[in-house]
Amino acid sequence: MSQQHNDVEFIGMIQGQKVSEIHAAKGPAIDRDYVRAFAQAHEQAGFDRVLVPHHSTGPDATLTVAFAASVTERIHFMLAHRPGFVAPTLAARQFASLDQFSGGRLGVHYISGGSDDEQRRDGDWLNHDQRYARTDEYLDVLRKVWTSDKPFDHEGAHYHYAGAFSEVKPVQTLNGKPHVPVYFGGASEAAIPVAGKHADVYALWGESLDQARELTTRVRAEAAKHGRQVRFSVSFRPILAETEELAWERADRILQETKRLRVVQGFGRGGPQQSEGAKRLLAAAEKGPRVDKRLWTAVAQEIGGRSNSTALVGTPEQVADALLDYYDLGVTTFLIRGFDPLEDAIDYGRVLIPRTRELVAQRIASQRKAA
Repeated sequence: MSQQHNDVEFIGMIQGQKVSEIHAAKGPAIDRDYVRAFAQAHEQAGFDRVLVPHHSTGPDATLTVAFAASVTERIHFMLAHRPGFVAPTLAARQFASLDQFSGGRLGVHYISGGSDDEQRRDGDWLNHDQRYARTDEYLDVLRKVWTSDKPFDHEGAHYHYAGAFSEVKPVQTLNGKPHVPVYFGGASEAAIPVAGKHADVYALWGESLDQARELTTRVRAEAAKHGRQVRFSVSFRPILAETEELAWERADRILQETKRLRVVQGFGRGGPQQSEGAKRLLAAAEKGPRVDKRLWTAVAQEIGGRSNSTALVGTPEQVADALLDYYDLGVTTFLIRGFDPLEDAIDYGRVLIPRTRELVAQRIASQRKAA
């Protein structure tokens, strides 16, 4: 049972416990009741997928997806995965098994790694550009394992196999798709060619409209070299309230609490990461805390551009209208998560998600009429 919509896709995010920039983690790293409620809330709110993130010190994302899939029926998943720690032949079998057990609800977001420190915690000492070269080969092997009907040999720069094969194939491959959907991030010169070759959906953080236009243009051009088309995803942290004034007041409270918690936790203002995506968020923040109609960059600047940390601030109607501007650039997937993670997911389902779908449907209808 697919809940997916062809016009626009909404992705949420679930974690093992309640935690965000304004909520310090408490208790065990995995709270089963919270994960269950979190996953089911996204399904009921009308999300198409949820992202399960990966961190070098956090719970295993693959097992979290397996648990969340077992307590839901329709919602799809986006598993964050770092190539390099599991052999691609084994990862292919794991993902195919997970796709089978979830009823064809798996997608995988491949993250080559924007931080040497993060990678080294798991014993990876390749540099930034080498990691993207490895991802390129990794995805080649994955696809071959999923689609090959007989054992094959592979000899590359990073992997060497004799007689690689998988008895288990993804549900989606058996249904005529070549593989489990590939979501891909990375804005560096090393990343863009890999994105053009492999990505089904290329994921940007919540950049300005000008930045998003520039980056999607580059990725489209790279994909065209392979005769491919890529869909695009942008990530935001919507901050909603009944009036615009109340939404900005809420945004200010979130910023103040973020600052307070960082002091309590012993963090200074976040410095720039190796990640090109983080640098691009900080470049947007340099233009001021408010960019375009309602893009708010203050938290991103405070934490050093780590993760998707820019917000769209306003009423649900205003934020839906701002999302439509990105849709007009060719963005058809929106990853939205809140600073109050569970409560905001429920809130997004009330007006923001249905209103955005409505605006997109209207836009499509008017385009067809004009054609």
